[in-house]
Amino acid sequence: MDEKAYWHVVYTASRAEKKVEERLLKSGVECYLAVRTVVRQWTHRKAKVVVPLIARMVFVRVGRSEQVKVLQIQGVVSFLKVRGESRPAIIPDRQLESFRFLLDLAPESIEISNEHLAVGDFVEVVKGPLMGLKGELIRLRGETKVAVRIECLGCALVDIPGSYVERIGPESID
Repeated sequence: MDEKAYWHVVYTASRAEKKVEERLLKSGVECYLAVRTVVRQWTHRKAKVVVPLIARMVFVRVGRSEQVKVLQIQGVVSFLKVRGESRPAIIPDRQLESFRFLLDLAPESIEISNEHLAVGDFVEVVKGPLMGLKGELIRLRGETKVAVRIECLGCALVDIPGSYVERIGPESID
């Protein structure tokens, strides 16, 4: 019997995200590590470095029976769990697709926030490189941003001009 695979989040050992991703892929587990490129300054030089966007976390797509296999991978600490539950939290496919789309096409740097945000208008981006992205329009620290929520983790936020979005109903987000 083929069980359904869902996206989950695994915590990794400190600074082990890339190695864990590599080991997961070698063992045949579908995974995703959100990364960004940053400029790092050393004493005599600067360099662009690819670093994880969310420290100590890697997304994995597994069925229930494969969860033990994932936990046996060196560097994996545990699954992210919803408070009060013993099973790993499930990340809906649509939320992860929107998150990946945002990371791939955002012209600005992405900000991850787990602050409690007031619910605003639900929007779809109708212009620019993020056209088609659906999210929630919010104001944070005086700036307008589009938030893509991953329920268990918080939000990915990107600055976007108000003229680039149109209001949609909340039922259009899922």
